[in-house]
Amino acid sequence: MPRATAVSAGAECTLRRAKMLRCGIAAAPGALSRVFGGKPAVPFTTFECAWRPYSSGQEGLKKTPLFDFHISNGGKMVEFAGWSMPVQYKDSHIESHLHTRGHCSLFDVSHMLQTKVFGRDRVKFMESLVVGDIAELKQNQGTLSLFTNDKGGIIDDLIVTNTSESHLYVVSNAGCAAKDFALMQNKVKEFKTAGQDVDLEGMDNGLLALQGPSMVRVLQEGVSDDLSKLPFMTSATMTVFGVAGCRVTRCGYTGEDGVEISVPAKQAVQLAEALLKNSEVKLSGLAARDSLRLEAGLCLYGNDIDETTTPVEANLVWTIGKRRRTAMDFPGASIIVPQIKGKVGRKRVGLISTGPPVRQHISILNADGSVIGEVTSGCPSPCLKQNVAMGYVEAGNSKVGTPVKVEVRKKSVDAIISKMPFVPTHYYTLK
Repeated sequence: MPRATAVSAGAECTLRRAKMLRCGIAAAPGALSRVFGGKPAVPFTTFECAWRPYSSGQEGLKKTPLFDFHISNGGKMVEFAGWSMPVQYKDSHIESHLHTRGHCSLFDVSHMLQTKVFGRDRVKFMESLVVGDIAELKQNQGTLSLFTNDKGGIIDDLIVTNTSESHLYVVSNAGCAAKDFALMQNKVKEFKTAGQDVDLEGMDNGLLALQGPSMVRVLQEGVSDDLSKLPFMTSATMTVFGVAGCRVTRCGYTGEDGVEISVPAKQAVQLAEALLKNSEVKLSGLAARDSLRLEAGLCLYGNDIDETTTPVEANLVWTIGKRRRTAMDFPGASIIVPQIKGKVGRKRVGLISTGPPVRQHISILNADGSVIGEVTSGCPSPCLKQNVAMGYVEAGNSKVGTPVKVEVRKKSVDAIISKMPFVPTHYYTLK
């Protein structure tokens, strides 16, 4: 895809939105220690997930292994899910976004929760919590799945990988870390009480995402494994630019070909510096990550999906394994499965609009001016030079091509229900 040109008019307002982005609220107030299989690890403190400038009043924020690295490279630090994270670097948000689409960018995603699940009953354990068919995963194959509650709502989205090393590797969202941990920990106790074999182990690894069309050329120079044999949603443990014991997973949150590299924390900076020696690679932050994922039609937990949203309403039915639908043996199945076969009152849709940028919580109206839904995410698309958004509308108004209006600054603006992704994705699959 040719590299798009910058949309300077939308840059300032997009960054302002980034700083205000809400991503949901973690579990109960207070601190919750990460204790996996009796091994104490880093404490989880619950924070309301907002982006606020990092200042002297926020020393309590958690820091990734690359915190000092970000500062030294001009990272503008903000609060996100209880962590101090770079929202952007010296390049503007728009420049970073377009560099990712045309070349490749390096993101620090070490704030994500990484967990290993061990034991003979690990697959059964995981399937007691998520909607996916974990048993069908081949060695080193992963899948996007969902933790659901008994009412059919989405507790969190996560990636589960069946490694060749006798454990499941689970990556879930930073903003949900406390409640995800509590959910898994409580289920472990339940399984052990029933005499079943399962254990959790927390990981303090760093996690680096290298995303963009030139990712393979950059990374192949530093690994002996043939990356052409590593398709989307598979992973392998390898040495990366001299750093041993890295798990490289072909996935990401941008819609581009990319990998996420789980790296020992003490060597995360070493690996980041090695990757940046290639001129194709630039550092990128939360602002670009958000606009990239929205162009790719990907949900942000707390905005586009939450515990009041079912997978069917969110158009995420594909995450529910066929065997699991038949067995109806996952949390909320009694509500979710009938929705698959029947109807729901609302659906997640894409929106393209003209005029002022569309933001979260803006009302969606029909031709008569009646409210039929609400925007959950929105921004000016740097690649399309149009405003893109996603939200929920009454199911009868969810057909692609349906003209609607969005209420921006108390004025009705023309919009249209659109297919997602807005920008074509480039995931690597074997032919």
